[in-house]
Amino acid sequence: MQTLVEKLNVLSEFGVIKTDIPDFVVQNLREGVQLREYQTEALARFRYYLEEYKDRAFPSHLLFHMATGSGKTLLMASNIIYLYKMGYRNFVFLVNSTNIIEKTKTNFLDKNSSKFLFAEKIVIGGIEVKVTEVDNFEAVNGDHINIHFTTIQGLHSRLNNPQENAVTYEDFERMKVVFLSDEAHHINTLTKNSAQMSKGEIEESTSWERTVQKVLRAHPQNVMLEYTATIELSHKAVSEKYADKIIYQYSLREFREDG
Repeated sequence: MQTLVEKLNVLSEFGVIKTDIPDFVVQNLREGVQLREYQTEALARFRYYLEEYKDRAFPSHLLFHMATGSGKTLLMASNIIYLYKMGYRNFVFLVNSTNIIEKTKTNFLDKNSSKFLFAEKIVIGGIEVKVTEVDNFEAVNGDHINIHFTTIQGLHSRLNNPQENAVTYEDFERMKVVFLSDEAHHINTLTKNSAQMSKGEIEESTSWERTVQKVLRAHPQNVMLEYTATIELSHKAVSEKYADKIIYQYSLREFREDG
């Protein structure tokens, strides 16, 4: 059986997937930033999957398997702009460490930083859009890009030990949310160990992966996007899990050959 990425490779080869990127995406990235050819291809596949792919899964869980240094964070910013146009307002950025959170906040929030990825003024559909960091999705501005930055461990802890002004499972049931997962290998803990667990243990598990899967499935319109350079596809359970999720692959060898 063909994997998702194999099917999309064929569609790209035959020109079914159009690589023209909407102006509203390009115009809302930082001035001077240009999407490289492979980033354009990745974004084009993402658009195709959400809008035209007849076997799209709901909720949608996709992975961009791309080499370190190939600009995955710029692809994230482009995906956020595109998803905003599709009606998404609430985003959860999931990582393994707080260090990565701080770097990502610079990319998405700090207009004074040279690493800031959005335009000085984001305008989508004639509306000026602000990117706002939030602790939860209660009473957020419906015109903003609202991002909750968290580690997987932190999200797991807050959801399973409710705290005041923190996100809850109910938040994810009431509204559609986009999860952006950067190099977050720990969400495959349960997948890799399930062979050693009884059915009862799996059902009772409160692992990080189970928490992430629970919030993803809380709303049919939810989207999870993973970005990683290293995924253990040699592990049978992980390979099977991602057979219908890897949307684009760009290897380190291809990156080097492209200069």
